[in-house]
Amino acid sequence: MPPTEVPMQADPSETGLRARRRIAWRLLPFVFSMYVICYVDRANLSFANLRMSADLGFSDRIYGLGSGVFFIGYVLFEIPGALIVERWSARKWMARIMISWGLVTILTGFIHSAQQFYIARFFLGVAEASFFPGMIVYLTHWFRSSDRAKASGFFYAAVPAASVVGSLMANWLLGIHWSGIAGWRWIFIVEGIPPIILGIATIFYLTDWPAQARWLSKNERGWISNEIGAEIQAKKKIGNYTMSAMRSNLGILRRFILAVENGLVGSQRKSGSSGAITCALSISCGKSRGFK
Repeated sequence: MPPTEVPMQADPSETGLRARRRIAWRLLPFVFSMYVICYVDRANLSFANLRMSADLGFSDRIYGLGSGVFFIGYVLFEIPGALIVERWSARKWMARIMISWGLVTILTGFIHSAQQFYIARFFLGVAEASFFPGMIVYLTHWFRSSDRAKASGFFYAAVPAASVVGSLMANWLLGIHWSGIAGWRWIFIVEGIPPIILGIATIFYLTDWPAQARWLSKNERGWISNEIGAEIQAKKKIGNYTMSAMRSNLGILRRFILAVENGLVGSQRKSGSSGAITCALSISCGKSRGFK
């Protein structure tokens, strides 16, 4: 939960404009860099596999299973991690994520068997889980709903940037054999270092809540804290963010899965309905309970 709001004085319009600019210039370039590194790491396996499977004798089945094992750990820990960001500390949790995934990525460069490959991929998924939802939650701590789309758009722009950076780095690293180590191993070793460095920097650079931001003036802290606080209170009046509401939505999802298993969705498709419509109805039910 956010710390106590700071009293605000002075002209709200000028104070708000200064606060929004300082927040954007302070946070967006940094979270952009974090997401670039995340996406470079996410894609490095596909580049490394240009040589890795041949060197280690992996079949397509082994490579595919190893790629998929990543998402087991990722899915299991994604939602709990996002809750930790909201209720504990985004700064500390993001630092933990980046440092741990950097270490696991480096260790992946030293695998020699399929079992080691599976283990490395699973723990990489665990380490990297909740980074994306956690960053989205973190942005809601600092940007009003009217500014959130711009902030998220800047954050998402890291994806194409990471594609360029990652492909260029992989092309260079695949061609080297430092200390007799194959280039595909250097992809993991080298690309595992930036997350560790940035994770350490995150501890000192990011701030969890506006009221804790010494780089904002007292009036600016008060303005953004009051704005975010007012939005939170408005949402609580509209919807009830409780576990009971979440369980109700999960019940809808379970009924849909049972319908798929029993072949009911297929019969509905023949009569003009579709599974997509059912999913849309489920989502709309969730929104009607306050999940916006």
